[in-house]
Amino acid sequence: MSTIRIVWGTASAPTAMASYDAALAEAGVENYNLVAVSSVIPADTTVEAVGTAPDLGPAGDRLTVVEARATTAGPGRVSAGLGWSQSVEDGPGLFYEAAGETDSDDIETRVREGIESGQDLRDWDFSEPRVRVESAQAASGTYTTAVVLAVYGDGEPIV
Repeated sequence: MSTIRIVWGTASAPTAMASYDAALAEAGVENYNLVAVSSVIPADTTVEAVGTAPDLGPAGDRLTVVEARATTAGPGRVSAGLGWSQSVEDGPGLFYEAAGETDSDDIETRVREGIESGQDLRDWDFSEPRVRVESAQAASGTYTTAVVLAVYGDGEPIV
């Protein structure tokens, strides 16, 4: 059975890209090349909320992810959220992500509405959705990023 890990982080820095890199470092995936996919969980897969990724392979490897990401220049608030629900009996499932310059309650509502809509499109018997939201205040003169990622398996060589 394969594993998808849910990781998250927030960080502030003097540039937008530096804050994103620092948020990825908090999530433990700063040394990988992230490849975004849409939001389907394969059957026979375990989803674990771990916070910070373990060692997933050498620096520079490719990681397949579903990513919720938002960056703002301070002052302001930034939030990112990821929800997931799997069909029962180890069937496939869905992720749904939302992010923006808003509070965590708004993002959680958007994630829950989105995943419910995705469930309605499929003839699967789903488990109750789980949601992870990260939110942070950006101070004046800094950039702040919030990320929540679903990381599929381990890194793979990119070259």
